[in-house]
Amino acid sequence: MSKRTDQLKELLAPVVEDLGFTLWGVQYLQGRGAVLRLFIDHEDGINVDDCIRVSHEVSGVLDVEDPIPGEYNLEVSSPGMDRPLFELAQFQLYLGDDVHLKLLAPVAGKRKLTATLVGVDGDTLVLMLNGDTLRVPYSQVDRARLEPRFD
Repeated sequence: MSKRTDQLKELLAPVVEDLGFTLWGVQYLQGRGAVLRLFIDHEDGINVDDCIRVSHEVSGVLDVEDPIPGEYNLEVSSPGMDRPLFELAQFQLYLGDDVHLKLLAPVAGKRKLTATLVGVDGDTLVLMLNGDTLRVPYSQVDRARLEPRFD
């Protein structure tokens, strides 16, 4: 995570948690049409009304604290079935599942791969790809998402 998204998560997590949800992750996409995207989660799932409630409360905090210069759009949603993974600890929750990774540098000759997550060893992801074990330092992960399961 970037310094800015870390600061935003620190600012907004208490607001989201006070509403009874978990702040799963924060994305801030800069440029023309900048977007602040919050992913919220709850053991019973997330619906549109939940997103509206969180958006309303978070908007108030963002207006007062003004942590982002300029204009941006706020989006609040569920992480969904293909949920993005933002922190190393989140990977522990999905051992045995397939993950899509976009890497900062190639591992086994690939910068993009889908593999089965078989472990987390310190700060290293342990993956199974075509019968081979790959060890990917978490610091090399640019983006990660779960592969949806339909069983």
